[in-house]
Amino acid sequence: MKTLLLLSLSKGATIAISIVLGVIILIAIAAIVYFVLKRRGVVRCRVKMATAHTLRTKPIIHSNRKSPKNALVDTGIYILLAIISIIWVFPFVYLIFSSLRGESHGIVEYMIPKQFTLDNYVWLFSGTSSQYPFLRWYLNTLLVSLVVSVINTMITLLTAYALSRMRFNGRKSLMKFMLILGMFPGFLGMICIYYLLGPDALGLIGNGAPFPIAGLMLVYISGTMMGYYVSKGFFDTISRSLDEAAMIDGASRAKIFFSIILPLSKPIIIQTLLGAFTGPWGDYMMANYILRGDVNSKTVAIGMNSMIDTFQNRQENFTRFCAGGVVVSILPLVMFFFMQRYYVAGVTGGSVKG
Repeated sequence: MKTLLLLSLSKGATIAISIVLGVIILIAIAAIVYFVLKRRGVVRCRVKMATAHTLRTKPIIHSNRKSPKNALVDTGIYILLAIISIIWVFPFVYLIFSSLRGESHGIVEYMIPKQFTLDNYVWLFSGTSSQYPFLRWYLNTLLVSLVVSVINTMITLLTAYALSRMRFNGRKSLMKFMLILGMFPGFLGMICIYYLLGPDALGLIGNGAPFPIAGLMLVYISGTMMGYYVSKGFFDTISRSLDEAAMIDGASRAKIFFSIILPLSKPIIIQTLLGAFTGPWGDYMMANYILRGDVNSKTVAIGMNSMIDTFQNRQENFTRFCAGGVVVSILPLVMFFFMQRYYVAGVTGGSVKG
């Protein structure tokens, strides 16, 4: 009874802290936006006044000195940004420290371990536990993410290029229809998806399915073309004169796309590829709905959830769960680190209205 009371109090305290932190973050963001917009307005007014004064008299001598009011505003903004950064970084620091804890596998009240060890990482990849084959889960997730990201990227880019360059009847209506259809979340059709892929139809999922991961891939790939918006905006920024010159030389649409447009579209390719990769990599809801039964056919999100789904499992596997979280986050982190400049260029280039 005391244990249940403590758990309820802990849960209530966690919810209260989360609400307070959320309110602090919202207030901080609102304050930053307000001060930035206010300063921009002041700067514009000063620029206009300086321009008018310059036309009438002599040039103004610029100074890098800040007024006490602006310095106070900058200090407040930096303090708020520092607080937000600490709040955002804290869960990751706690995750890393917990994965290196060696004195207890359960949840403790302190963050810095009393004894550092790598045994939790060794346990994940040793394969000693048939109930938690983490390496198999990781490989399943990697396979699904790679296949889905490549196919999704190709379908998205082809759709975006066709809607950007070609003009045909019903083009605008089709774009509006896909835009409206994309507003509905995918889980609305989960029941229909399960029956279509189940043993009574395609037989890709359910008991006795030879390769249930294929059904999950099919779900992720379906509806890919509805995410064409950013890619189309990027293709709109590429001059049509390149297409016209190639068509004069006898090149087909496919030749133009693969030989001319794609080499110029590295940023949007990287952006689309990363977005298509991270979706299946961290998805839990759809994967858990489709991949049932065999423990070896699970993805890493489903498998890691089974490690802490009960109180007893949390006491035995919490530090191992944290180690798995660190391992799972390494690959996306490395990808974003090395492809960040292409990713930003793809997002900003695709946000331009053509």
